[in-house]
Amino acid sequence: MKINKSAYIIVVLVFLYSSVSFAQKVRRIDIDSSGFMTKNEAEYPGATILTRDDMNQVKISHEGITMWCDQAIYYSVQDFIEAYGNVKINQGDTINMTSKYVEYSGKTQLAFASGDVVLTDPTSTITTDTLYFDRIKQQAFYRNKGKVVRDSSGTITSKIGRYYMEIQKYQFVDSVKLVNPEYVIDSDRLDFFSEPGHAYLFGPTTITGETSKIYCERGFYDTNNDVGYFLKNSRIDYDDRIIEGDSLYFDRDKSFASATNNIKITDTINKAIVKGHYAEVFRERDSVFITKRALAVTVQENDSIYIHSDTLMVTGKPENRITRAYYNAKIYKTDLSGKADSIHVDHKKGLTQLINLKRFAPKDAFAGARHPVLWNIGNQMTGDSIHILSNVETKELDTLKVFDNAFLISKDTVAGSNGFDQIKGQKLIGLFRDNELYNVDIIKNAEKIYYSYNEEQELVGIDKSKSGSINIKLSNNTIDELRLLQQVDGSIYPEEDFPKNASKLRGFVWRDEERPKSVDDLFKDDPPLILPVIKGLEDYIPQEDFFDEELMKRIDSAGKGVTNKKQENKAARQVPKNRQNSTKPLRTKPVGKIGQPIQLRKQDTISNKKKDN
Repeated sequence: MKINKSAYIIVVLVFLYSSVSFAQKVRRIDIDSSGFMTKNEAEYPGATILTRDDMNQVKISHEGITMWCDQAIYYSVQDFIEAYGNVKINQGDTINMTSKYVEYSGKTQLAFASGDVVLTDPTSTITTDTLYFDRIKQQAFYRNKGKVVRDSSGTITSKIGRYYMEIQKYQFVDSVKLVNPEYVIDSDRLDFFSEPGHAYLFGPTTITGETSKIYCERGFYDTNNDVGYFLKNSRIDYDDRIIEGDSLYFDRDKSFASATNNIKITDTINKAIVKGHYAEVFRERDSVFITKRALAVTVQENDSIYIHSDTLMVTGKPENRITRAYYNAKIYKTDLSGKADSIHVDHKKGLTQLINLKRFAPKDAFAGARHPVLWNIGNQMTGDSIHILSNVETKELDTLKVFDNAFLISKDTVAGSNGFDQIKGQKLIGLFRDNELYNVDIIKNAEKIYYSYNEEQELVGIDKSKSGSINIKLSNNTIDELRLLQQVDGSIYPEEDFPKNASKLRGFVWRDEERPKSVDDLFKDDPPLILPVIKGLEDYIPQEDFFDEELMKRIDSAGKGVTNKKQENKAARQVPKNRQNSTKPLRTKPVGKIGQPIQLRKQDTISNKKKDN
């Protein structure tokens, strides 16, 4: 007989296709053991009822899982089982689940558990009242509150939770709380990777510890190493300090925090603020380091004090706090401003020191010496170092001390005058009243040039003299009385007879162009500010619908074998109506009392049925 070649090929292809299709079929649920088996067509049509005996539970297996329970109802046509009482499911050596009730479809490999559900793997434990477990996607999902316990990270609770087993990732949504012996995290949304202990925080989040409280709206926290990185409205409350910035880093074990870009650190006890664009905070050392447009602000009721420099350091306990400003330091207050290489403020003593550093002195032998400078109203004061004492209670200026090469200059205020009143000596001591100088003493080797006027503001003469010391009385920024003590020599010159080359004392430098006249002026000498770009964290990826299209196709396919319209697709029983992460109560279909086996007659047992045969 001659066989048509084309027909032969078709037969072979059909055979191969059938073989492949058969190989790809999902295995059916196996009933490994049961104490008793019976049927009740009136209540459970087409189902086999399995019940444990006194020795062993019902044992069921399917595609790598083993299930034990006290009682089960198996719907063979739909390959669907309902398990009741002390239900246990093992998947390999890693996943174990216990509950009071389980529904499982051999066609979809979707399990639904309810009643004291506990799912464990090597790194964590989930407890909840209801749980879905998709074995194809290896995902577990709860939507009516759950708890995850991890030994090193603590306990995490949330309203909705999802566990991606293959990558050991948890995704928590709504009322998330992570409780650790050292801190508590409260967040809107939290993604947690179990093995490394990494938590990604989204939405308003607080991390509350014994000595700190952190707030952010996007962040990362390493629960194994207790370090974190926070963005978007981030803030750390550290004892008496509040740290704010575009980007914050936190190390709990080292009691350390750093901040980048638009930083503000508030001292809540001393009412002081430091600002800048990079900062480091050491809690145990009570120190703050800040740079990049660094600015310290001492907040006062009527007039705050501003200090700017390249670098600021604030150290010491609140009651002994010290502020140090390094490199091109400037100070500004409405009625006082100054400039020096370094400014040192002892807040407890109310002492502010303006200091120039020798290493920054000009190398040119013919260059003029550099001195700290202080301006008060119309007066300019310079010297090798300047100390300002303030009343620690009222915060008002009290005493001014200029050490070595003290020089006081004020521009002659009469219209059209180009002269300068000048007084110099070894040391200057000034006293303040209402933040204005009212008494100045120039001590040792005093010299002066003073423009003297009558009551009609007519120039009487120019007084140039030397003495052992000078006492000056002032009011409203004008000299009321000038007294020379131990005068050596001096003369009063008519203006036309006053030598032009003698109009300035040795060391005279008028530095008004350097004077900060506003807070903005403190930064006018700074180089252009270039801030680093903060890469930040990835945007939040919303939790996908657990009942996605792929799962719904499996569920719909499982129902194709249902021919009786009165029967339901049991695999679809627990699918929410809107197929979303609904929080409506889940419906279950218990048989009698969970854990109570159906009473079977002796003749209905498997052993007796064998005897009858």
